Amino acid sequence: MNKVLHFFEGDGITPNSRYPVVVLSGVYSGDDLAAIFLERFSKNGWTNNWVDTIQPEDHYHSTTHEVLGIAKGSVSLQIGGNLGKQFHLKAGDVLLLPAGVGHCSIRGSNDYRVVGGYPDGKDWDMIYNTAAEYDAAKQRIERLTLPALHPITGEKFAEFD
Repeated sequence: MNKVLHFFEGDGITPNSRYPVVVLSGVYSGDDLAAIFLERFSKNGWTNNWVDTIQPEDHYHSTTHEVLGIAKGSVSLQIGGNLGKQFHLKAGDVLLLPAGVGHCSIRGSNDYRVVGGYPDGKDWDMIYNTAAEYDAAKQRIERLTLPALHPITGEKFAEFD
């Protein structure tokens, strides 16, 4: 498993985070990993899960952090809002998104599927990157606590590292 950290600063529309986005490459291998991600995330307290694709509209969550496991196929994502960068992820990769980090799908294989989860099963909000919501969202994000456990390893969560 390869781990890379990426930092994105707020731009007045997308708050992003003081914590890095964590990309874990090659966490698992196989044809359809949805069941594996669902089991692992749930075991480590990252619930309120879903299996679907990632929205093509740039958005972020101000009420919770998020884990995304690429269960099948591949997808290119824009991470960090308009000033962010593109990432290409494939089945078996995991993305840890701190609250406030903008994300959307750019393109994906016809069969791609993602498993999402949230620490302690928190509900997520959907903020579609508007300056009008920036200040209130940023305040909510700053009040969030870190998750108790890492969604993959189950070890004590250590500030998105």
